[in-house]
Amino acid sequence: MPSEKEVYEAHADQYERMIQREDHQGNILREIEKLVALENLDVVDLGAGTGRLTRLLAPKVPSIRAFDASGHMLAKAAKSLEEMEMKNWETSVADHRKIPLADESVDLVVSGWSFCYLAVWGGEEWKTALEAGLTEMRRILKPGGMMILFETEGTGVSTPTPPAHLDGYFAFLAEAGFGSRAFRTDYSFASLSEAEELSTFFFGAEMVSSQ
Repeated sequence: MPSEKEVYEAHADQYERMIQREDHQGNILREIEKLVALENLDVVDLGAGTGRLTRLLAPKVPSIRAFDASGHMLAKAAKSLEEMEMKNWETSVADHRKIPLADESVDLVVSGWSFCYLAVWGGEEWKTALEAGLTEMRRILKPGGMMILFETEGTGVSTPTPPAHLDGYFAFLAEAGFGSRAFRTDYSFASLSEAEELSTFFFGAEMVSSQ
């Protein structure tokens, strides 16, 4: 099982196969649309990876710009957006803490399963890293704009069970004024063998054998 950093640096195809199997109910887009009307919004997707949220939102908005620290992942995102024949998108390599956009230039910032890595990989300066990322997101938002962050509250569980190593991160978000809403993004695989292959690759044999 590769580390998370190794996945993002060299395993975009496997990553994309996995996320294609997640949220078979289509809850992610429904939850976004409960919070904000998307038409006429200029959107930024931070930590976009292979473009899961970018692909969901591109058909709904005038423009969307996808940023990620991994050019490897963004290349996969760009390819999939080209295959959709969408014209309203851009991709660029950038960190949450240094976004190459003007002040007050976007209506909506989304970040899926990525902002937390400023804490996870931030060492002793994790809170400083999060504060820098939050400041940068606030900088690019227009007055009245919105930030939506998606994070895991458990894998292989039926009720929300946030990972213990993210306790400080979730406390930081609460202190920063973020609300919280839990919903399911269940996986649906084509076969048992596919489920075992992909789940072992990402989560390890121990988790797979315990399910």
